[in-house]
Amino acid sequence: MTEKLPRSMNAVLYDRPGEPEVLQLGECAVPTTVGYEFLVRVVAAGVNPVDAKTRAGKGWSRGLRGYPVTPGFDFSGVVVSTPYDAHPIKVGEEVFGISGFPRQGGSYAEYVSVPGLQLARKPRRLSHVEAAAAPLAALTAWGMVVEIAKAHEGQRVLVHAGAGGVGHFAVQLAAFFGAYVVATASEHNLTWLRELGAAEVVDYRHARFEEVLDPVDVVIDLLGNSVAETSSRSLQLLRPGGLIVTAPSGGWPTMAEEAKARQVRASNVIMQPDGATLGVLARLLDSGDLRVHVDEVFDLEHAAEAHRAVESGHSRGKTVLRVASA
Repeated sequence: MTEKLPRSMNAVLYDRPGEPEVLQLGECAVPTTVGYEFLVRVVAAGVNPVDAKTRAGKGWSRGLRGYPVTPGFDFSGVVVSTPYDAHPIKVGEEVFGISGFPRQGGSYAEYVSVPGLQLARKPRRLSHVEAAAAPLAALTAWGMVVEIAKAHEGQRVLVHAGAGGVGHFAVQLAAFFGAYVVATASEHNLTWLRELGAAEVVDYRHARFEEVLDPVDVVIDLLGNSVAETSSRSLQLLRPGGLIVTAPSGGWPTMAEEAKARQVRASNVIMQPDGATLGVLARLLDSGDLRVHVDEVFDLEHAAEAHRAVESGHSRGKTVLRVASA
């Protein structure tokens, strides 16, 4: 141990599902570690749409073990204890990763216990706030773009909601692996998306993407059919045998039938909290080949405001909670 641990800690808690106001700053016991778990002093915690959905009684709420709940999966911080003395990651090292996914989060707190396979060393060039913005969104984008779509040179990839948390990583990863990237977003994000690697951009408020774009090989769908039937409309752009990968859970219940009728492939995706892939992403972030954008930072006691910001659907990049000083 590098510091004497208190018995209790500050944490965001909620004792029932509801609106953002159910999130309250309170006190609870510092988590214990079991087996292959690290204890990490949290400096910053990322805020994701799934946090807000779960708080509202949707998302992963069916997997909660009971109330009260401390939300949050993304974190960046400092190792307080390791599973065993000879572990390559030592006490005092800076790490980032994902806690408790998908059942019980816990990163909106001063300390969090984390399985050893769900963290990696923090990118050196990033602050804790920037690092906390990356894990869940970047791993989701990696799963969609690299593992499922297998982005490569000569491929045309359309990314919906390209300026969002997952979207801005998806645009960059697809471009990094050589694909020709097209992204949809609002007007004030179009120039920024070109800077991230998009070859074409479409303002969804002023044009219907299926009417102005040439056919594509892959669609990375971060909106689902609940937003202006984006998923179904995207099928019109896919070449025969093309692929649509969609992230919103339950956002397109007729996915399989519609894709089959159009003779294209379709898959949803669930983020896998894999520390080895996080290590790869950390190297890309350190080299500058991948950038993370933090839109807003809130102090821990203002978690409700952070959730409202995420639920607005208009954030560029990510929203982060500042938990402690580095």
